[in-house]
Amino acid sequence: MSSEVVRVVVVDDDPLVRAGLTLMVGGSQGVEVVAEAADGLEALEVVPRHEPDVVLMDIRMPRMDGIAATQALLARPRPPRVLVLTTFDADELVLRALQVGAAGFLLKDTRPDALVAAIHSVARGEPTLSPTVTAQLIAAVTDGEGQGPVRDRAREQLGRLTERELDVARAVARGLSNTEISQQLYLSVPTVKSHVGRIFTKLDVENRVQVALVVRDAGDDRV
Repeated sequence: MSSEVVRVVVVDDDPLVRAGLTLMVGGSQGVEVVAEAADGLEALEVVPRHEPDVVLMDIRMPRMDGIAATQALLARPRPPRVLVLTTFDADELVLRALQVGAAGFLLKDTRPDALVAAIHSVARGEPTLSPTVTAQLIAAVTDGEGQGPVRDRAREQLGRLTERELDVARAVARGLSNTEISQQLYLSVPTVKSHVGRIFTKLDVENRVQVALVVRDAGDDRV
């Protein structure tokens, strides 16, 4: 993030939703909506011109959906953080967006103050995921998994972690925030952030849902 003001692009195919988000987010202190886009293709044109810190990305859109747009944006040099917005709290498409690297996920009916807080959070590099939604998404894809090669691969990944990093990974899999993890494990928040960063690197993942999936796929019984 290049300045204290978080620069945001709003991407949604519904003009009323775009206008509402722009009004709600743009009127908040420390956030500036620099552009809007009506679909993924338009987002790929708008984002390079404005270089936002955060993109609020709808999932279901014509021409190019939010998943393809997210993947394309994150492949660019100096990519923005992508915060997915949807009306579905356990949509398979949301999971796919997180798997390609989206930094967070919120429902469109999220309170304005919570949405603004999430924008600031992802701009700082702190993924934003509801614990309830995280649990639903993990359950949706891990039912019947965790066997054979999938389990072996996940256990090999977890084997790269130190004991403390494994404790933090398990807490992430339970949907805990950095603050909650710090309280539970008696660590400072900066220390937790450092552990999470190393976990991302060692597991070769991009977000907390992917960490949680590895832990669940490994069949870790401490989650």
